[in-house]
Amino acid sequence: MSAHTRRFFERAGLTPGAAPTVISADTVIVGNLRGTSHFVVSGQIHGDGDLAGALSLSITGQWHGTIHARQAIVAGRITGSLIVEDTLEIGRSAVITGRVSARTIAIATGAVVDGEIEVTSGKPVVQFEEKRKAADDGT
Repeated sequence: MSAHTRRFFERAGLTPGAAPTVISADTVIVGNLRGTSHFVVSGQIHGDGDLAGALSLSITGQWHGTIHARQAIVAGRITGSLIVEDTLEIGRSAVITGRVSARTIAIATGAVVDGEIEVTSGKPVVQFEEKRKAADDGT
């Protein structure tokens, strides 16, 4: 396994033996999704998501609908609400139009959130500067 792949799995909270649900960049899904595994989305989804696991929305990923997830890393585009039970990381390439709610939220410089942000733990939103090059993003 390459170091790049290993970093992506670690960042996304996956163990290398875990089997995520992968939606590739050339895939468009119209309809609601429900699942317990980790979802890695590089394509488009038009519908709501009820994810008992984690979500990694890559830079090419687009989601139109309401998403409920345990944790999430977002580098792509969301139009709709994103409700996360635990931690949410919003990367510099992310554009979210709608309500965002999570226990803890970290937002990279350059990310766009056009809507209400709610941190359910009461802790402040963490702002950070991504150090990785865009091509080495892993998402």
